[in-house]
This record gives sequence, structure tokens and C-alpha cells, in this order.
Amino acid sequence: MFQKIDPKALDFNPFSAIGERWMLITAGAPDHCNTMTASWGGLGVLWHKNVATIYVRPQRYTYEFLETSEFFTLSFFDEAWRQQLSYCGTVSGREADKVASCGFHIGAAGEAPYIQEARLVLVCKKRYWDDLDPDHMDSEALEHYDNDYHRMYIGEIVKVLIP
Repeated sequence: MFQKIDPKALDFNPFSAIGERWMLITAGAPDHCNTMTASWGGLGVLWHKNVATIYVRPQRYTYEFLETSEFFTLSFFDEAWRQQLSYCGTVSGREADKVASCGFHIGAAGEAPYIQEARLVLVCKKRYWDDLDPDHMDSEALEHYDNDYHRMYIGEIVKVLIP
């Protein structure tokens, strides 16, 4: 059973949690959703709100769910789940039921689906999106692309859940 905590009570390093240990981005409805592994993103404050920023390429199946959903969740895991996170980053939800294959279970935080096996879940209300513009990138950033620029989503963190 998850409990809600104050975001200011979080005691973790977002650089290692996102960039090294990864997270799952989940969007859609609890009865029809998709999840994907991400290692790009950030946490901060914008418009006097606690926010999470994520980046998703348009060809990803989760992108379709993000486009039509008001909420998305970010799920963080212990190292024991590394293999499942790797799987969720390499297999498309169009081709396989990643949730079932990984032994995950979907929970519902209102309209927002999340992965119940997580050690931390951020429930985010989508507040802004925009496509990354190659005209605004330096040459090092452009090395990450082949004309498939990410869409950036900024979500207000409306709930923080821990088991």
C-alpha cells in the first residue's frame, strides 16, 4: 500500500536516480497504459510548483499515451529491478505486454497509472510540452540525434508516493 508524502521529504539524488538507475515513465489510464525506461529528465521548481521534466522521442509508443493523457508518472526502483528496466527500454509496448513480462502490476493514483513495484512514484500533471529545436542546440547535443528530436514535457508533481 502506497502512502503520500510531501515532496520536500524526498531524500535522493535525482542525477543518479534518473541518469544512472533510470526511471519508468508511465502514461495512459490504469486499464490501458504503456511504460518506458528513461535516463533523461530532471526535477525542479517552475511557476512556483514542484515539477518533473521528461523527454520522449515521437516514435516511442509511450509518446502516444503522453499526448492524450493529463497525467503521467515516474517510477523509481531498487537495483534488483535493473533487468526489467532494461527490458522496458528496449522492447516496444506495441509488440509486447511489458508490464506482464516484467512481473509488474499497475496501480492507480486517480487517473494516473503507476508501477506498484516501485520504491518511489511521482504523479505528474502535464503542464507544458514543446519539441526540442535543433536550431537551438550546440554540435555536441546534435550528436544525439538523427532528425528524431525529443518532445519535452513538464509536469507538476501533484503526489509523491512511497510504499
